[in-house]
Amino acid sequence: MSPGKFEVGTAVRTTDDAHLTGRIVEDFGDLAGVEVVVDAQQTAKSRRWAVALDDGTMAFLDDDGIEPLS
Repeated sequence: MSPGKFEVGTAVRTTDDAHLTGRIVEDFGDLAGVEVVVDAQQTAKSRRWAVALDDGTMAFLDDDGIEPLS
């Protein structure tokens, strides 16, 4: 993937089977990959991008989870 392909405001589609569309609303940059405590039993890795999906939900994804809309 070329550097600078994504930035806040970019229209994207998820690369999973759902192919949901939306816009990037936040770039977590250096925080991507940091372990986040969900609760006493669960942790998760943080993701690079916050995407406001067109269905009204929010998704947190890395570069490989989105593609730009052309």
